[in-house]
Amino acid sequence: MMETSLFDSIEVIDRKARSSAVTRARSRGIRLPTFSQLAGQSPMPEDIAASLKNVSSDVAQPENLWRVNWFNAPDRKSRGALPDYVVLPKTFTRTEAPVVVLLGSHFPMIAAHKVLPAYACLVTKLVSGRFDPLHHRAIWPSTGNYCRGGVAISRILGCDGIAVLPEGMSKERYQWLAHWVADPSHIIRTIGTESNVKEIYDKCHELAMRPENVILNQFSSFPNYFAHYLCTGSACAAVFSDLQKAPTTRLAAFVSATGSAGTIAAGDFLKDNFGAKIAAVEALECPTLLENGYGEHNIQGIGDKHVPLIHNVMNTDFVIGVSDRSCERMNVLSRGPENRSWLARQLGLEIGDLNFLDYIGISGFANIIASIKLARQMNYGPGDVVMTVATDGAALYYSEAERTLSVNHSRGLSDADRSSFLEECLREELADSVLQTEARDRRRMFNLGYYTWVEQQAISPEDFDARKSQSFWKQAAGLWAEWDELIIDFNRETVGR
Repeated sequence: MMETSLFDSIEVIDRKARSSAVTRARSRGIRLPTFSQLAGQSPMPEDIAASLKNVSSDVAQPENLWRVNWFNAPDRKSRGALPDYVVLPKTFTRTEAPVVVLLGSHFPMIAAHKVLPAYACLVTKLVSGRFDPLHHRAIWPSTGNYCRGGVAISRILGCDGIAVLPEGMSKERYQWLAHWVADPSHIIRTIGTESNVKEIYDKCHELAMRPENVILNQFSSFPNYFAHYLCTGSACAAVFSDLQKAPTTRLAAFVSATGSAGTIAAGDFLKDNFGAKIAAVEALECPTLLENGYGEHNIQGIGDKHVPLIHNVMNTDFVIGVSDRSCERMNVLSRGPENRSWLARQLGLEIGDLNFLDYIGISGFANIIASIKLARQMNYGPGDVVMTVATDGAALYYSEAERTLSVNHSRGLSDADRSSFLEECLREELADSVLQTEARDRRRMFNLGYYTWVEQQAISPEDFDARKSQSFWKQAAGLWAEWDELIIDFNRETVGR
């Protein structure tokens, strides 16, 4: 096993803190799900399944920890045999390759799949005695959904959850946070928008000076990586198995915005098990991986201007740039009955065929547009499945649609405007925006992370360089099994099973 300080040791390091966590969990009736249970590889206990029938998915109840998975049905209350997904209409994608989207809006409390890494990052601290819910505050650096997930998990545990996010994020994000935080001071606004991740780090450095603050940095926490590797990877595998009608059907690619590089870890799972290619998505307005570039954009939730520590860039096959303008315009075209009716007519579909758009947020459109671009670039056909995810749904972006319209279309859209929007969104130029990586490209992307993690965040050069090897990532991907044992031990102390 490779020696590295990047992974937390899987052991109880503080018995007193662990005892406090057990006491808090017992008093609240909390039983923690294991990662294998969240991945659908181990069954949910029957008593938990029965109790969930009487619990709303939008409350801070311990039972909702068991809904932190991809198997929730569209009602967000019942459990499906498979993760919910949509195969996009071919009149929409204009490609023969099936483009398949898993829907993250069915996750509990925040209606976004980022509650999964929030659970992973905190539960590993909790069961190992690194987080005492009686004394510590959980600090959640984010561009929106991860900090909401963190606040929700913190509420269940009865500890303070502090959201740190850029001031320019959507109005709906802030409305949700205002309702869920224990105190208004637990929302910390940093300068900028989606691209300003460094400013979040700077605020966290300041907060870390106080011993009661525990920073749960999704960009460098390997539980974020292995939770998505196992849980999101397994969910995609289950969906592909459902779709695989012929032996010639293959999982050609997994497409994901980089963000904190958690979700894209599912690509490592799918490459390991199906030989799928991995495509990283970023905003053309801030082409970090494409060009070592910089800039501002509004594809909320995908981060950039740095390479996350947990991003296995040496395993990346493609980098695809998508314009935030296209994503914002797809967000507009998908909202409201008039736009939806026009879109259905234009695509030759029934309006009900477009209900899936309710489950697609701005970053989901980025993933979809990138998937279409990849299929076009590679001339994928009917047997080449391209899989991606939609992190969240429409509910977080109605205000963004209004803002987009207010800039140049305050009186609404004409049919000519809509046609122009749709053509621009679905036929983005491929030149200079789709990179099929070679060894030199991967080394360049890897080296770019040095300036964030070694120079700014004090990671040792040895630990940083260890990440070049795929054996490092194999080890990281398998950490969940030992953490499951620690979770099981914790549950024995709290509820006797």
